Amino acid sequence: MIYKLRSLLTRRDKQFLLGLLLFSILISVIETAGISVIMPFIAVATDFNIIHSNEYYAKVYEFFSFTNDAKFVISFGVVLIIFYIFRSIINLFYFYLLNRFTQGRYHLLAYRLFENYMGLPYKEFIKRNSSTLTKSIVNEATNLTQLISAVLFMMSEVFIVIFIYSMMLYVNYKITLLLTIILVLNAVIMIKTVSKKIKQAGVIRADLQKKFYEIVNRSFGNFKLIKLSNHDDKILSEFGDASYGYAKANITDATLGQVPRLFLEAVGFALIVFIITYLVYKYQDDVSGTLAIISMFVLGLYRLMPSVNRIMSSYNQILFVYQSLDIVYGDLIYNSEELGEKEVEFSSEIELKNIEFEYEESKPILKNINLRIKKGSKIAFVGESGSGKSTLVDLIIGLYKPKNGSIGVDGIVLDDESIKSWRTKVGYIPQSVYLFDGSVAENIAFGSEIDDSKIIEVLKQANIYEFLKTKEGIDTKVGEGGVMLSGGQKQRIAIARALYNDPEILVLDEATSALDNETEEKIMDEIYKVSADKTLMIIAHRLSTIDRCEKVYRLEHGKIVDALLT
Repeated sequence: MIYKLRSLLTRRDKQFLLGLLLFSILISVIETAGISVIMPFIAVATDFNIIHSNEYYAKVYEFFSFTNDAKFVISFGVVLIIFYIFRSIINLFYFYLLNRFTQGRYHLLAYRLFENYMGLPYKEFIKRNSSTLTKSIVNEATNLTQLISAVLFMMSEVFIVIFIYSMMLYVNYKITLLLTIILVLNAVIMIKTVSKKIKQAGVIRADLQKKFYEIVNRSFGNFKLIKLSNHDDKILSEFGDASYGYAKANITDATLGQVPRLFLEAVGFALIVFIITYLVYKYQDDVSGTLAIISMFVLGLYRLMPSVNRIMSSYNQILFVYQSLDIVYGDLIYNSEELGEKEVEFSSEIELKNIEFEYEESKPILKNINLRIKKGSKIAFVGESGSGKSTLVDLIIGLYKPKNGSIGVDGIVLDDESIKSWRTKVGYIPQSVYLFDGSVAENIAFGSEIDDSKIIEVLKQANIYEFLKTKEGIDTKVGEGGVMLSGGQKQRIAIARALYNDPEILVLDEATSALDNETEEKIMDEIYKVSADKTLMIIAHRLSTIDRCEKVYRLEHGKIVDALLT
């Protein structure tokens, strides 16, 4: 666990942690001092003669020129009150630093997870479930923050226990060793029973929370289909099982998490009674003479028991959310793309040499592809589903890397240094257009700076601006998934988005296959018009979509079997 946590923290985090560790030792010394000074204060307050018989008290008495014993004891008490106020303030400051560090790690972990997901190679990203990625950013990063907090909290309490325990050993080692045996037995019982069940609940929590997110995403993404198929009851039943199981795991954790505290409280009170009983048995008299020792042990236990309880609670919390550490660590060790800034110029042709590609080992998707694409040409790829046409285009535009062979632009082979520049030259129009719940302008810019005049220009090119003028113009809301637009209107928005950054290459990935013939014909007219000075690559099934292409490549089983001129 320590290795994984160290790997997730920055150098500055580790330095801050070291500072917190040293601070926690200081806190422990202060806590121990706060308990140990009670015994001498009570001893002096109940017997003024000690002031003069103890050489240290006598020196303090003379140094401050006290006129009577009562003033000495009163001053002693005032100093203790100031000390306890200081103790509370410094403890509060420590907990502020502790929470500032742990809660601040959520931002760091969530950002690093999102950055890593965004940096995943496309081939790796498509294998991941988006709901699982969302869960990791929102929940697992939060849980890992709780784990870090529990570790730090447990460490600080361990130091307090060590210091107070050492003091109690010094005062009376026999009583302290007996207390130790009782507390160790209590800890073993808790770990073997309560902690084990909490750990099991933590594993269940992680699994059910993953299912929880998957059901929500799946249901919201297919809302219309669910309404039409009347499968509400089945989906609600699945959600109910996952939700109840998740809640049950949390109930188990919350309930069992209280067991150490309640059990320790009972043990603590029993030990206090036992100490007094033991002293009466030993001296066969009232215990007023040992009042200072009793007070010190009572106060020591009063402070020690909550610390032991917090250690156990923190330990159980670590067990409950430990899966989060494995999940976040596993996701952060994924290799992100490390791409350079080398510029690529496209003025002549794209050349594919002996390209081979596979998603899984020994299961080739593309085999020995050789192809030249002239700048400004209009080409199409056709073939049955699974023939490899979409994969081939994804390779050309730099989303995948070939297993064997090379892709060159004007004689320069694309690699990690140049692929980033190459991707910026591509405008992509997919079959399924995703529009988020925002304005038309926000959807078209899609992370780029919004330029109103440029947005209007590309909307005109996509032949949808006149329609938008009847609404709210470029500020028209599209709804989640573009639900407030028709299929043809969404495709026109997708065309405008693809044109916004003035790409040199336009790719249509079966972009009109879901449209009726009339709408498809209009949109294809617009696409051919706006791509007059661009290289156009079309993936299609319908021949009407590609009737104006200069060359059509037909793929079968990962190979180009025909290159037809139109």
